[in-house]
Amino acid sequence: MRSDVAELRPLLFSIAYRMLGSVSEAEDVVQDAFLRHELALADGVEVASPKAYLSAVVTRRAIDQLRSARVRRESYSGQWLPEPLLTDEGAGDPAAQAEQVDTLSMAFLLLLERLSPVERAVFLLHDVFGYGYGEVAEVVGKTEANCRQLASRARRRVEEGRPRFEATREARDALARRFFAAVADGDLDGLVALLADDVVVYGDGGGKVPQWSTPITGVDRVGRLLAGLGRKLPPYGARIEVREVNGQPGVVVRDRDGRVINVFAVDVAGGRVHAVRSVINPDKLRHLGEVADVWALLRERER
Repeated sequence: MRSDVAELRPLLFSIAYRMLGSVSEAEDVVQDAFLRHELALADGVEVASPKAYLSAVVTRRAIDQLRSARVRRESYSGQWLPEPLLTDEGAGDPAAQAEQVDTLSMAFLLLLERLSPVERAVFLLHDVFGYGYGEVAEVVGKTEANCRQLASRARRRVEEGRPRFEATREARDALARRFFAAVADGDLDGLVALLADDVVVYGDGGGKVPQWSTPITGVDRVGRLLAGLGRKLPPYGARIEVREVNGQPGVVVRDRDGRVINVFAVDVAGGRVHAVRSVINPDKLRHLGEVADVWALLRERER
C-alpha cells in the first residue's frame, strides 16, 4: 500500500467510528475500503483522489451497517453505549489525529443516534471533517441542495442537545482525579461534593454480565452506588487505571491479572461530574486486550 494512501487510515477510522460507535466495526469497514481500493487499481480503474474514493466507501458501508444496527439496538438488553476508545495513547492511536475531541465523547456519539444514517454522514463529513457539500453529495448520492438541508436539520438537532464540558482540560482532569480517588476510597462525602444535582449513571452490560438496566439519577443514589462499588474492588484484587476515554476523563478497571473488567467515562462541566458511563459488556472491551470473566470473579468471591 502506498504511504500516501496508508496515511489516510486515521481519518477514515475517525469517520467510521463516529458513524458506528464501534471500534471493531470501524476497523473492519476501513480495512474493507483499502481492499476495495487495491482491487479497483488492480482492475485498471483510475482513482483520481484516493481520499475521496476511500471516504466514499467507508461512509457508504457505515450507512448500511448503521441501518441494520439500529434494528439490533432496539432489542438490546439494557442501555446501549458506544464501544470505549482510549484516546491518550499518543500519535499511534487511530483517534490521535481527530479534529475535534469533543465529537468523540460518548455523550456526543449518543446524540448522533437521534439522526438518520444519512443525516449523520452528511453532518459528520461537512461539519466535523470539513468536506465540501459537493464532495458530500457524491458520497451519499444526494444533490448539494439536499445535503445542505440535511446538514442544517442535523445541526439543529445536535445543537439542541450538545453536551457541555469543562472549559479547560486542566480543570477537568484535576476534578476527575479527585472523583476517581473518592470512588477508589469508597468516600461517599467526597463523591457527593463532586456530583452535579442532576448526575446520571449509565451502564452497558449487554445482557452478558451484571449491570444497571436503567439509568441511576440523583446525588444520593449515585454517590452511594459509586462509593459501594469502590469498596468492592479490593476484595476482587481489582485496580483503577486512570485513562482518557473518548476524549474525556475515564478509567479502565482491571482484575489482579491485568485483564479488563470494565471502562468508565465521565462528563465534567461547571466543576461537577454530570454523567458517568460504564461499559462492562465483554464484547465491547475485547479491542482493549484480554477481558476478565466477571461471572468467574463473582463465583470466586462467593466461595
